[in-house]
Amino acid sequence: MLYALVVAGAILCAILAVRAARLIPAALWLAGLSALVSILLYALGAREVAVIELSVGAGLVTVLFVFAIGIAGDEAMDVRSLLPKPLAWLLVLIAMTLLGWMILPSLGEVTPRVERSFAEVLWQDRGLDVLVQIALIFAGALGVLGLLAEARAPAEKKTARESFRLPKRLRPNPPGSKEVRP
Repeated sequence: MLYALVVAGAILCAILAVRAARLIPAALWLAGLSALVSILLYALGAREVAVIELSVGAGLVTVLFVFAIGIAGDEAMDVRSLLPKPLAWLLVLIAMTLLGWMILPSLGEVTPRVERSFAEVLWQDRGLDVLVQIALIFAGALGVLGLLAEARAPAEKKTARESFRLPKRLRPNPPGSKEVRP
C-alpha cells in the first residue's frame, strides 16, 4: 500500500511538473518527485542511492534551478510538443509495460539480507560516492555564489568619471555657458 501511494504521488508530481506554466513551480514539483523517488528507493532497500537522490536530486539541483530561474527570469512558456500526443502516450505505455514486466517477477521473491550499519556501508562500500557527492555539492554552492556575484557586479560598478566627480561648485563652466559661479 505504501509503495502504491508513493508511486502515485511521484506520478502526480511528474505530471504537474510537466504541465506547470511557470518555471519555479515546475522546479518545485520536480523536487517533490525526487523526494518521493528517494522515499521509494529507501523503502525498497537502496538506502545509499536514496540518500544521494535526496541530497543531490531534491536538494542541490532544486537550489540550482531556483537560483538560475531567479537570475534569468521566470517567464511563461508557450512551447509546442515535438511529438504528437498519441505517440507520446504510446511511448509512456511501452515504458510502463517494460517496467512492470521487469519488476513483477521479483515481487514474490524474498532475498536474505545481511544487516550492516549505515556508517559501515556508507564509508566502506560507498566512500567514493560520498566524496563525489560532497564535491558536487561544493561545486554547486560555488556555482550559485558565482552566479549571485555576477548578477550583483554590474549594479555595483561605477565608471571612473562617476567615482571622481567634482562637486558642482568646483566644476568648470561648460563652453558657451554664461553662468558665473563664485
